[in-house]
Amino acid sequence: MSIHRLEEETIKYFMPDIPVVGIIGARQVGKTTLAKSLLSNFNDVVFLDLEKKSDRQIIENTEDFLNLNKGKVICIDEIQMMPDVLAEMRNFVDNNNDTKFIVLGSSSPDILRNSSESLAGRIFYFELQSFLWQEIKNKTSMKDYHLLGGMPKSILAKKKELSFVWLKNYIRTFLERDLRNFGFNIPPDTLHRLWQMLAHLNGQILNSSQLANSLGLTHTTIKTYIDILSNTFMLRILQPYHINVKKRLVKSPKVYFRDTGVLHTLLNIETYNDLFAHPVYGSSWEVTVIENVIAKYKNWNYYFYRTATGNELDLVLTKANRVIAIEIKSSNTPKLTKGFWYAIDDIKATEAYVIAPVRMPYPLKKNIMVYPLNDFLEKNIDE
Repeated sequence: MSIHRLEEETIKYFMPDIPVVGIIGARQVGKTTLAKSLLSNFNDVVFLDLEKKSDRQIIENTEDFLNLNKGKVICIDEIQMMPDVLAEMRNFVDNNNDTKFIVLGSSSPDILRNSSESLAGRIFYFELQSFLWQEIKNKTSMKDYHLLGGMPKSILAKKKELSFVWLKNYIRTFLERDLRNFGFNIPPDTLHRLWQMLAHLNGQILNSSQLANSLGLTHTTIKTYIDILSNTFMLRILQPYHINVKKRLVKSPKVYFRDTGVLHTLLNIETYNDLFAHPVYGSSWEVTVIENVIAKYKNWNYYFYRTATGNELDLVLTKANRVIAIEIKSSNTPKLTKGFWYAIDDIKATEAYVIAPVRMPYPLKKNIMVYPLNDFLEKNIDE
């Protein structure tokens, strides 16, 4: 079994009833490793990697290829290289229940929209993220996980120096090769400058016009570039929580990086001491918490909350009639502002928590609990 054990067990549970399993996520998060672990449970499999020209040629005549491999488990890696294959799979999937598909992609279904819509109701997507804390905690420390992020080849490197060499190459390859392979013709230097600017703005309200002025680009171009970084799992755009209250609410989204290793590499932060002294430290810790919480509770809706007067919550989770407020603090002696208390009243939170790098859980006033990240994830708010 791959180290992404939670995702593997979930997919194995659903796979008998799903014609096409789609595993999506950023480059190098372990999609191929996970898929090969799943394939090891079957006898008759076909694996194609569409980054290879020879494998693209094999499936170029898609209909004949599929008919030749009826009854097998067919895995197609880097499907965004030939998205039209998804459209051509529709009739075959409807008429061949004994054939299973696993398709892997490094871009979101939004980018594959025209093709994946042809498989609506037939393809089920599972997003694979960088290693989550509960998957990797027995192999590293929280400080290293925060500093290096969850990319397998970063967090599992034998030396931190190797982690940052790999991350620098990862960024360069993404800008110079991967985006072109995804079909985007963007000057690498331009996107690199934008990416670096966004690193300094991690966790802040997104102001596309200000970014456009700084880079000499149009507002529309900036929005397009940010959408691309979001749809390739480099950024998370966190939307504001809008409720019917008589307050002026912030309506623009926040922008976060998805992986702290990428964030820190863009800022040339290579040691934990440098990170601790850097202004990004707090918002970087927010990335670690937000990504883990959202991944754990995929069936919840998630937002942030902020009013024009400063009432603010870092994360709001909603499901049915439950509204959970979460404040994220990077200090091991977290202090809460009046804005937090006003905010939980604003949204009529049914529960509220503080997540911080503390040693153990403890109660705060008004039934608010402070949790270390690991304890909060083990708590399981669904129960």
